Amino acid sequence: MNLWLRLIWMLLTLRWRKRAGVMDTTSLGMTVLPNDLDFNGHVNNGRYLTLADVARMDFVLRTGMASIAFGLKARPIVGDAMAKFRRDLKPFQRYTIETRMLGWDEKWAFVEHRFVRGGRVLGVVLMRGLFLAPSGPLAPAMLVKAMRIEHPSPTLPEWVLEWNRSCDALSQVLRAEEAEIG
Repeated sequence: MNLWLRLIWMLLTLRWRKRAGVMDTTSLGMTVLPNDLDFNGHVNNGRYLTLADVARMDFVLRTGMASIAFGLKARPIVGDAMAKFRRDLKPFQRYTIETRMLGWDEKWAFVEHRFVRGGRVLGVVLMRGLFLAPSGPLAPAMLVKAMRIEHPSPTLPEWVLEWNRSCDALSQVLRAEEAEIG
């Protein structure tokens, strides 16, 4: 089952998973399929990012974030992602992807995906993303307010703040390189 079939399956089964709040953790069960594997016989490192995409779509649909964003003609965009691999996922093993919003700043929302099997975290994907409207990026605070959430972002862990700064620094380097090219 490739990404599209997994995405369609997630959408078809969405009605049986309960709605969630923006600060809730959602869980999506999956099975390792042969096309998820690399030549070492475990889930390919790039596949983790693809599977996180499916889990994130489940999250934004279940929290109602998608309907608010689509009403504003905004679409989700991933700006940066980071992955940490701890244990293998082997063929036909069942696992869950636990997705949660860590918080947001003035531009980015930070979402964590934990790949869990038997109570153990096998891998983590962290993503910073935003919703892009025709007029430009939507500030996460605006989207949260549209969802009638009155509290500010939780304090982001220091490791997330450091990662965020390093992503911004890399963006500056790339902009400078482009300016030199002309």
